[in-house]
Amino acid sequence: MTTGRRRLLALAAASLGAAGLPGGSAAAAAPTPTPPPPPGEFDVAAENTAPGTASWRVTRTGAAGAIEGFTSQVSVLPGEPVDLHVSTTAAGYTVSAFRMGWYGGTRGRLVWRSPVLPGSVQPPARTDAGTRMTYADWQPSARLDTAGWPEGCYLLRLETGDGHAQRYVPLTVRSASTAGRVVLVNAVATWQAYNRWGGADLYKGTTGKKASRSLAVSFDRPYAGGRGSGQFLVYEAPLIALAERMGLALAYTTGVDLARDPHLLRGAAAVVSPGHDEYWSPEQRLHVTRARDSGTNLAVLGANCCYRRIRYEPSRLGPHRIVVCYKEDYARDPGFLRGQPPTQDFRRTPGSDAESELLGVIYDGYPVDAPYVVTQPHHWLLAGTGARLGESIPHLVGVEYDRVDTRHPTPRPIEILSHSPVVCKGRRTHANSAYLTLPGGAGVFATGTMRWVEALDASGPGGGARHSLDARAGTFTRVVTENVLRFFGQGPAGLTRPATDNVAVHYPADPAAATPTP
Repeated sequence: MTTGRRRLLALAAASLGAAGLPGGSAAAAAPTPTPPPPPGEFDVAAENTAPGTASWRVTRTGAAGAIEGFTSQVSVLPGEPVDLHVSTTAAGYTVSAFRMGWYGGTRGRLVWRSPVLPGSVQPPARTDAGTRMTYADWQPSARLDTAGWPEGCYLLRLETGDGHAQRYVPLTVRSASTAGRVVLVNAVATWQAYNRWGGADLYKGTTGKKASRSLAVSFDRPYAGGRGSGQFLVYEAPLIALAERMGLALAYTTGVDLARDPHLLRGAAAVVSPGHDEYWSPEQRLHVTRARDSGTNLAVLGANCCYRRIRYEPSRLGPHRIVVCYKEDYARDPGFLRGQPPTQDFRRTPGSDAESELLGVIYDGYPVDAPYVVTQPHHWLLAGTGARLGESIPHLVGVEYDRVDTRHPTPRPIEILSHSPVVCKGRRTHANSAYLTLPGGAGVFATGTMRWVEALDASGPGGGARHSLDARAGTFTRVVTENVLRFFGQGPAGLTRPATDNVAVHYPADPAAATPTP
């Protein structure tokens, strides 16, 4: 770090008062980090030879409000500072930065640790009267210097000085370039949509009813779920561990970054959407579509992807800090009244733009719990799985699912790889995994089930917390995911592995299917 940069950080930290964290004092207490190579040359395999630790896990959450926090930005480039906003009942606390990956199966590496910092209790949640948006109007507690932090997905672990309470704060150290790499996307807008910190999210509010839900949600608050990690540990961490174990050329970013940077995906080999990636802005969709049409592969390892159209707005901390989604109340949205796109489902009018046009599949329903039925066992994406025609993998389809439905705009050719019978709220239909290829050469793979990433960790006879997914589900999803990542990382998959359209085999013309599902 240059002398000028150290001075800048020290001055900024000093302006925060006693809770400031100058770069020099933090570095003195930190483990020796691995200096990242120049942008575009990050070596995932080399990074994962560094010693890992299983101690990254939060094991003691403590009392409500004992400690929690959030960052002033969802992502930073390596070496950029980020403010940390913390509220704690303890006199002091520490921050440990764990980079999440494979690391010999430990899945985390301690990259940095702070000295003991002074704690304070910050004000309770505030609520915006117009949108019922809850947020934390907190002062910065510390400024973190990320110099020497390799790009990747991080969990900052807050811990009270007495060790009685811990909590996560997620942070993405994003890649400056994605050229030639497989891009892993943190679905932070979806994490926030389901975040009930302060009493409300985009689904329910303080009454527990839909009518009291928020019409906008803010990144200026901690995550109530996942011990502070949002949805990261369930729908993203297993995928990151697998991809890093493979030693692929990876890049890391968030949906916010895809929205604000039209050039971020220039030259990317593939974009990977994780297990739950529901909320997209029109800008994110446009930029991903342009990348796909220019030959960048797209893997959707969940269901209900790109379903809700959102708008980002600024908060006092900066741009892209508020996620606006009025849903069926879009006509009340001041942005819509000013001529901006309606913040409701992409497929609905006005402005209908069904997600199937991008993904090939479309969200079809919730909730289901059904076996996954293989119909193309010899497809290259299933190579090495040992799958048989008609094989049924219990519980792999759920809790939300997608299907091919040509009553909505659907690019062709598209090849259905699984055709799984489901019953959703009394309606009999099917869930599909599908592979689509585009004129520009890109391949698109969609799993059709929200449980895919969760299943990557499945082992044993089933039962337990992971929807009774068994070892077969784990082996099958891991091998298919490895095939997807490996081949998609080599360039436009459709040029050498074009899809063979088989929609008519599974969905012959049916006069009873008069209208698309909602």
